[in-house]
Amino acid sequence: MDKTMEEPNLEVGRLLFSQKCDFLISAASFDQLPDGQLPEVAFAGRSNVGKSSLLNALTSHKNLARTSNTPGRTQQINFFNLGERIMLADLPGYGYARATKSVVENWTQLIKDYLRGRVQLRRVCLLIDSRHGLKTTDQETMDLMDAAAIGYQIIFTKCDKVKALDMEKLLAKTHKEAAKHVAAHPNIMVTSSFKSQGIEPLRTALASLAKIKK
Repeated sequence: MDKTMEEPNLEVGRLLFSQKCDFLISAASFDQLPDGQLPEVAFAGRSNVGKSSLLNALTSHKNLARTSNTPGRTQQINFFNLGERIMLADLPGYGYARATKSVVENWTQLIKDYLRGRVQLRRVCLLIDSRHGLKTTDQETMDLMDAAAIGYQIIFTKCDKVKALDMEKLLAKTHKEAAKHVAAHPNIMVTSSFKSQGIEPLRTALASLAKIKK
């Protein structure tokens, strides 16, 4: 793409994510989900994949979403209102977590209920650790979203921890797999919250889903 055509799009993303971003609520059950008509983007992925770090990088807030090295720290869906134009939802991590079986089962069910029943949900950013690639639990989540006809986009995290050649191979493999899934977005994005890689393009992609400001 010609650079002169790309810059205005990047600016749209920068402007959106420079808006005030407020924490709204933590929902522990489906009936606690906030009402509203704003388009919504959810961030899903395995425990400790870097959802909170990516949210902080996107919004340029160091502590908007709490980060932790302990898998399973986020046990509710945390909602953030970005400039009254889009809602960001930080979902509990699935897969391994240092929590009791009943707690894990509860938040796993919450994720499923949310994905199936959230009318204003426009896209799910499915975060995948670049060091590990797609796991069985990721495949199961993709199947769930395929069945529910929810559009999702694979976002690789922690790309700074992977060699460039290995990343290319991983992308090629993942593109082939994603092509088998009807709800998967064809564009796979690569990010590093630590190095700020891929943050601007992701902002631009999400800005296209936001409510148009009148």
